[in-house]
Amino acid sequence: MGGFAIGKTLNFGYPGNVSRSADAIIVNRPVQSTDTNPIPFGSPVVLNANNTYSLFGASNTAAQFAGIAIREVKQATSYLSQPYGQTQYNPGDPCDVIERGSVTVTCNVGTPTAGGPVYIRVAQNASIPQGVIGGFEAAADGTNTVELTNVVWKTGLMDANNTAEITILTRNKP
Repeated sequence: MGGFAIGKTLNFGYPGNVSRSADAIIVNRPVQSTDTNPIPFGSPVVLNANNTYSLFGASNTAAQFAGIAIREVKQATSYLSQPYGQTQYNPGDPCDVIERGSVTVTCNVGTPTAGGPVYIRVAQNASIPQGVIGGFEAAADGTNTVELTNVVWKTGLMDANNTAEITILTRNKP
């Protein structure tokens, strides 16, 4: 990923971009309408029993990880109803999630290594202020993070915006 142009290194894109589409499995389900938080592009999600997605949060486990919300062109039914620059799926919206394949995300803590473990933060740690609950990390932080056993850092490269590529090796949820 990332390219070079006249001696310059380009950014890797934006969180939620599908980066290698040959092996991508993408599923669309609505965001649970009773949720209070939207699902930003590039964020991990969980699959609810009622066939909806919710944002991965502090009470979730690695076994509940269902995929990552991807950045897709959202179609509006009315020209005026689509907010400019929307970067999230709101409660009740249809939400595209990559369940297997490669996607770009923000790495908040640590430096990714090719094939290295991917963690999601589930609890704050005052000594690691850049850690965000529900955010991806390349370093374990005890019980404050959970390791996604079916996800690895693809290349180990990260751009100046902390965007890096991960690969979901197998589907965690059907």
